Amino acid sequence: MEYTAKYQEWLEKADTDTVAELKGITNQSEIEDRFYRDLEFGTGGLRGVMGAGTNRMNRYMVGKATQGLCEYIKEQGVEAIRRGVVIAYDSRNNSRVFAKHTANVLIANGINTYIYENLRPTPMLSFAVRHLHAFAGVVITASHNPAEYNGYKVYFEDGGQLPPSVSDKIIQYIDRADTFSVPEEMPAELPEGVALHEIGEEVDVAYLENVKAQAIHKDLDKKGYKLVYTPLHGSGNIPVRRILAMTGFEDVITVPEQTEPDGDFPTVKSPNPENHECFALAIELAKKNDCDLIIGTDPDSDRVGIVVKNSDGDYVTMTGNQVGALLTDYVLAQRKANGTLPKDAAVVSTIVTSGMIEAICKKYGVTYFATLTGFKFIGEKIHEFEQNHRHTFVLGLEESYGYLAGTYARDKDAVVASMLIAEMAVFYSKQGKTLYDVMQELYKTYGYFMEETVSVTLKGKDGAEKIQALMKSFRDQLPTAFGGYPIARVNDYLLSKGYTGGKEEALTLPKSNVLQFLFDNGSGFVIRPSGTEPKIKLYYLICEDSREHAKKMMDAVKEDIGKIIQ
Repeated sequence: MEYTAKYQEWLEKADTDTVAELKGITNQSEIEDRFYRDLEFGTGGLRGVMGAGTNRMNRYMVGKATQGLCEYIKEQGVEAIRRGVVIAYDSRNNSRVFAKHTANVLIANGINTYIYENLRPTPMLSFAVRHLHAFAGVVITASHNPAEYNGYKVYFEDGGQLPPSVSDKIIQYIDRADTFSVPEEMPAELPEGVALHEIGEEVDVAYLENVKAQAIHKDLDKKGYKLVYTPLHGSGNIPVRRILAMTGFEDVITVPEQTEPDGDFPTVKSPNPENHECFALAIELAKKNDCDLIIGTDPDSDRVGIVVKNSDGDYVTMTGNQVGALLTDYVLAQRKANGTLPKDAAVVSTIVTSGMIEAICKKYGVTYFATLTGFKFIGEKIHEFEQNHRHTFVLGLEESYGYLAGTYARDKDAVVASMLIAEMAVFYSKQGKTLYDVMQELYKTYGYFMEETVSVTLKGKDGAEKIQALMKSFRDQLPTAFGGYPIARVNDYLLSKGYTGGKEEALTLPKSNVLQFLFDNGSGFVIRPSGTEPKIKLYYLICEDSREHAKKMMDAVKEDIGKIIQ
């Protein structure tokens, strides 16, 4: 159906408020952008700008996605229906509205439904699916995206994101669903074993006990150690403060302007702990209270960023790769020292995460696995280990500020990461070191790893076409060097082929629109379209023997690739 026909259908069938919003749009290109496609349901679900239209997040698209999920569950039989679906939501505008609508559609379809009484982090949803033995889970969130976004993320019975085989079937049901005929009224009589349940403290306590169990030095004295925490107006406020209190932290100072949930995120441009500007208020507070550590979590509290004091007394924002390296070294070293590191221990990361992670694993004799980008692949590795019993999962991490210790959940968890980061900071403070000092020691031990991620935003239909054209141009004419540095190997994950010196071999990781270029010295460059935003993402992963040499290579490679992108 052409976008103009879809637009007319919505004017005829949508509710009064939606019709009024659509009639208020006078720009034809805006109408086209809202209706030229349906918001794509990927393996993780939906994500987009909120508003009326098929290419926007709204109650109609949420309802249609939920109806597709319902049809799949009903196809699985009575047991799946009674096990039901868990729903959680974060602090974004309309998150509670979309969550309640999801619950209404599930119940209208006669499917057992659990919904949190108020906002909760995404990892708590992953845990709850497992804890309640539910068949699936839905969390309403757009993670760290700007305020105008929201999303609908679906989890499977193991607490991980949907496997492709399941998401493909759900997509088929979504495509068949009539946008304006999705049932949402409570039936007069519900099937046996089906009800609407509210989740509260019992599941919270179970979750927090599982998080607490991941602490390494459980008796470490934290008295007198002060740190600043900001939830950035999100869902991390209560669980992060609770776990810190449960593990002995008495001096946690929160940023008052950013403590309460607020979907407008008024104090930041974007509620993303990757951005230094998010920590402006926290840094002022840390200076006043002489704190060495600041922790910040995103709206659904699955990502965490930190700021630490350096030797000059300045506050430095650590990258996701640096925090990952610090955590990997701390967890492996301390668990080896106290005898709790399994002989078959494994750490799982991604192909766009710092090479230092693998180097640290080699030092401690721990097996390292690299997956494609996205924590869903790390979750799949945990499941694989549990099935084949060849490895014990210890830590999972990715460069985009996501970390998980333990197997109680199947997604990154800023609550457990905050606890371990705070514990790590206290541990080193007793040796007279800040986390900044420890990071410099890691560079001396493993070499200088310098990473940078660049996102190029290309919005709308034209932007999507440009992104695909750019990937095609790289793929059609594979470069042999960047910045004067020869490329030793190219991995094309869309074609599942690797190329080394003219020789071709098959790749084992799943198909994905990702190109990876590797240099002789262990450095790399990766390019891929974002799966959740209208962006193409460039990952520079440089490794050299010194900061000066790393910067020289980084600048040369970035300049060359920048010309190609332009």
